[in-house]
Amino acid sequence: MGRRSIKENKSIWQTTREDLGLTREKAGDLIPGFSPERIEKIENGRTQIQPEDALLLAEYYRAPALRNYYCVNECPIGQVHALRTESKELAQIAVETLNAVNKLSRSRDRLLEIVEDGEVQADEYADFKEIKETLDRIALSVSNLQLWVDEQIAAGKLVRPNN
Repeated sequence: MGRRSIKENKSIWQTTREDLGLTREKAGDLIPGFSPERIEKIENGRTQIQPEDALLLAEYYRAPALRNYYCVNECPIGQVHALRTESKELAQIAVETLNAVNKLSRSRDRLLEIVEDGEVQADEYADFKEIKETLDRIALSVSNLQLWVDEQIAAGKLVRPNN
């Protein structure tokens, strides 16, 4: 039987495993190619987690948010380009998305004026920046919605149709 960790500042990899009630030994038995020692090294940051490890941990722990965590916090490319998604309720995601879409609808004509000549002029920059921020909010809402769907599937509350 594994010992219960009293360590402070645990990694997300460790807290997720512990929240599932898994010891490192049980997790090592559950995840192909993982040993308790490998899990311990990942959890304590003694070995750099690889993308395939993050994918396996997210899958076997049924924790899709771990994929985004890896991209945003561990992957050098993701640290620059990935959106930081959040677990939210579906209603909140819908409201945020619709608010951003409505704002973009109101800005549509201005966007067309700005991009008509293929350049953003100095006097157009402030409006263009605001429109881009609205588009960024829509992109984040889409990512949050995808995370919500993945979490529902992982929890067995939503079933993907067979195609």
